[in-house]
Amino acid sequence: MTPQSRELIEKFEVRKTKQQKAAFRDWLCRTLEAAGCRPVVETKGMSNNVVVGTPETAKVIFSAHYDTQAVLPIPNFITPRNIGWYLLYQLALVVPMFLAVVVVEFAAIMLTDVLLGAASVFVGMIAAYAVLILLVSLMLAGPANKHTMNDNTSGVLTLLESILAMPPEDREKVCFVFFDNEELGMLGSFAFAKTHKEVKQNTLNINFDCVSDGDSIQFFPGKKTKKDPEAIASIEKHFQGRGQKTTEVVRGFGFYPSDNAVFKKGVGVCALHYKKPFGWYMSRIHTKRDTVMEEENIVLLRDGVLRMAADRTT
Repeated sequence: MTPQSRELIEKFEVRKTKQQKAAFRDWLCRTLEAAGCRPVVETKGMSNNVVVGTPETAKVIFSAHYDTQAVLPIPNFITPRNIGWYLLYQLALVVPMFLAVVVVEFAAIMLTDVLLGAASVFVGMIAAYAVLILLVSLMLAGPANKHTMNDNTSGVLTLLESILAMPPEDREKVCFVFFDNEELGMLGSFAFAKTHKEVKQNTLNINFDCVSDGDSIQFFPGKKTKKDPEAIASIEKHFQGRGQKTTEVVRGFGFYPSDNAVFKKGVGVCALHYKKPFGWYMSRIHTKRDTVMEEENIVLLRDGVLRMAADRTT
């Protein structure tokens, strides 16, 4: 791993507040400029995306989000090839929130019934909405998770390592985008898509999100990409496993909820573990346990990016 990547981990692992993001972007742009690149910060709405290269002429867009999520008491558990377990887990998160809202509303009604009568129902509704807003705010805008190795320092490192290792003549054929505000609902990638409408429709996007914790690195192409045999073949040709690390393009059912979903030809990339009965899964993210950085994964993906950029037939 390069000295620049080591510095990123040491100084910029947390990128959540406005000031933290600005400091990271400033460092990133200076680092890339020193390597001969011309990064551009595209600002649209509340998002600031860092773009390296020309999206409209690139044969592929490599991307990763750089913003940091809020810390949660339990991890975000994702099973990209088993929708049943994924929905069940999401439901398990929502039910306690719903019960908390109901309890607060009932308690508010009971406490104000004697004084306000029928108006106590209105007070209960206000109290319930306030609790709901508070819980959602804590999930989205609460204190930053201080441990972000997998989500998504790993994706940022993949882009950085790839850019620094890539010959200048190959950089001209691809584009790298560091997305802002993925954790707030993919706002950064939506902003990028509004600015680059043709890219959104027609350019292959490979998005790295949570790629450092797991021996199976899996590529989840969207519907349009699955119908593009050349794109699938290119990914399989250039991204190859080694040792205990394997790669797979998921041709059957599979989903990955990240910035790749914004692109018609998007491909989400993540590292997964396997365990029955869940199948392939990801855990630890959004908590203090997100500390796993398997450098072999970053090197494998970096080498794939370099091969794809250098291949003049794709």
